[in-house]
Amino acid sequence: MRQIRLTAAEQVQLEQRFKTTTYRRLRDRCQAVLMASRGRKRKTIAQDLGVHRTTVRLWLKQYQEHGLEGLPIHWAPGQPARIPETLGPTMQGWVQDGPQGCGLDRAHWTYEELATHL
Repeated sequence: MRQIRLTAAEQVQLEQRFKTTTYRRLRDRCQAVLMASRGRKRKTIAQDLGVHRTTVRLWLKQYQEHGLEGLPIHWAPGQPARIPETLGPTMQGWVQDGPQGCGLDRAHWTYEELATHL
């Protein structure tokens, strides 16, 4: 295990990010780096944060390789949209106007009616 040594500026930067971020996962990652810099073992850090020790190892490795920029979560792009963007405003209007706006005698859409109308 490599020892993480933080300069005073890095420690202040990590503590500031820890205190100001609203993302719990990023706070956990910052806290893990701060704990490791104080000599805590990965197993103990993992127990305190409720994650696996391998996860802590990966966080510390990311920090060592990329600094603070390596800690945020990078989400996968996800599946492509199923409904074309050009239909978005039209569909939103249908939902807002309700079935009565489309000539049906109902107060609310059912899934089947909306699917049939689309």
